[in-house]
Amino acid sequence: MNEEWVELFVTYDSIEAEMIKDLLESGGIPVILRSAKVAPYPVNIGRMGEIKILVREGDKEVAGKVINIRS
Repeated sequence: MNEEWVELFVTYDSIEAEMIKDLLESGGIPVILRSAKVAPYPVNIGRMGEIKILVREGDKEVAGKVINIRS
């Protein structure tokens, strides 16, 4: 099954992103973290600081309930 990955949540905090990822993965929901940050430069300004949390489209509703956000 080849399902599309969709944006669940956007944060600017890498610790928050990792915590959400760990929480969802512990419940069996695969997660991808996507960021435009360039490794040696810890830029957190505008879109450069965004960390997008992506889940499969079929998991979005359940994942949103797990982290208590509305889709």
